[in-house]
Amino acid sequence: MISLKRYLDAIDGDPLEQIADRAETLAAPDAKELLPAAISAYCSALQETGKYSLDACPALGEGLKHALQKLSEKLSRTVTREAVEGAERSVQEQLQDWGRRTAKHYLQKTGEVKELLLVLARTAESVGERDQRCAQQLNEVTARLNQIAKLDDLTVIRASIVRSATELKCSIDRMAAEGKTAIDQLRVEVSAYQTKLEAAEEIASSDSLTGLRSRLCVEHQIERRIEAGTPLCVIIVDINGFKLVNDEHGHLVGDELLKQFATELRSASRATDLIGRLGGDEFIIVRDCDLPEAKAQIDRLRAWVCGNYMVEGNGQPIKVRVDASFGLAKHKPEEPLKSLIDRADTEMYLDKAVFRAPETGSRR
Repeated sequence: MISLKRYLDAIDGDPLEQIADRAETLAAPDAKELLPAAISAYCSALQETGKYSLDACPALGEGLKHALQKLSEKLSRTVTREAVEGAERSVQEQLQDWGRRTAKHYLQKTGEVKELLLVLARTAESVGERDQRCAQQLNEVTARLNQIAKLDDLTVIRASIVRSATELKCSIDRMAAEGKTAIDQLRVEVSAYQTKLEAAEEIASSDSLTGLRSRLCVEHQIERRIEAGTPLCVIIVDINGFKLVNDEHGHLVGDELLKQFATELRSASRATDLIGRLGGDEFIIVRDCDLPEAKAQIDRLRAWVCGNYMVEGNGQPIKVRVDASFGLAKHKPEEPLKSLIDRADTEMYLDKAVFRAPETGSRR
């Protein structure tokens, strides 16, 4: 925002076109070109900040991402002194609020882990105390039995043995009951925390917009397959001309299109396929198969996911034509993850360069 303030003195409620015309009076000789470029760069920075907030905190990043997108779209449409100053205030407020909520979120998660550790410690302590009490009682019974061995009166011996046996049984029963109670309580509390941890893990491993697997999750799963020696192929899918959709209809329409496209990818794939979003309009599919089967899958995907989509925008449906490019790579022995992804990405760009109209008849 600071880089835009040098232009504020030239803004008196004028729209962008008039500002650009008057910018020639500023000190920089190319100010007319610099102002739109600076605004465009700033809007791009807002959008990238929103994307990175998802990586920093998947649970809270989506809200900041959409808020910054709206500010970016508003600023790109109307640039006045009031708009620039308002955007600056809004960005600061959004980032501060997101920072506070993120810190609180992770503090809460830290507290939950700490509480679980304390539960485990308290349980271990109670078990130790129980065992100590039982050991003391057993020692008392043992001492009494030693004394019985020195007696001559059979009646006294019999009574002492019965009493000791009864106390021993009570001690063992109490030990079992206390142990079961402690274990049951620990099991309930651990189960509750396990549910929370699984939910947090699910959030971290999912793309918040499309519901597909996140990039980190997909890369981790690929590495596990590589370590296990599982044959696999990687398919990278990229939507052609997606930037035009955002430019013409706005990012909210673009997000809705991404969600629909992700749904179609999932519908056209096997349940065992790993499907994720690499970022932006780029997706990845991991299949445990060889090249011929993967190539056949690309043909099915191209026919299924490419075509016309109806997306809600500004209160009315918008018809958007979608085409996509595909890249395929089969894992080679000893090949690292990065090389595998790079090869598939290269193939995708080659397909984009020789783009041809996909078949659409079998879709929907």
